[in-house]
Amino acid sequence: MSVSMYTVSIPVFMQHLNGLSTVLDKAAAWAAARKVNEADLLNMRLSPDMYNLARQVRAATDHAANAAGRLAGKELPKFANDETTIGQLKDRIAKTIEYLKSVKQNEVDGTEGKDISITFPNGNTRQFTGQSLLLGNSLPNFWFHTTTAYDIVRHCGVEVGKRDFMGTPPA
Repeated sequence: MSVSMYTVSIPVFMQHLNGLSTVLDKAAAWAAARKVNEADLLNMRLSPDMYNLARQVRAATDHAANAAGRLAGKELPKFANDETTIGQLKDRIAKTIEYLKSVKQNEVDGTEGKDISITFPNGNTRQFTGQSLLLGNSLPNFWFHTTTAYDIVRHCGVEVGKRDFMGTPPA
């Protein structure tokens, strides 16, 4: 039995972005209850050389949306990357989910062998097939950034657990 490119990407991205939004809700409530400045929370990081919480959320949304768009051949969404509040990050997640909802299964399935070229900000270009992009780059990066965002929030003392991280699985 084969597994479709769509099934292992779009619903999975949406599920875990919804989970990330829930984690941010709990982080906002935690910060408000303890009078912790949201900016301080969003600037938290696990190590000095890692992205802060806000950038982890941005990276997670970018990896989900860019994978979906590249596979489907759609224009990639553009974000300002200037979110400074949890509410703004939640809005970015919601916009990403709406973009993912616009991607149809027939636009993604069958893209395993599609040639995809990505030029990175440093000017380097890398070639992928649809499958290598999704399984070897986009999903691992998405998991890394969603997990790290969760870990930062948890490390700060916010009471979140695996169910929060997981979100609600698709029907």
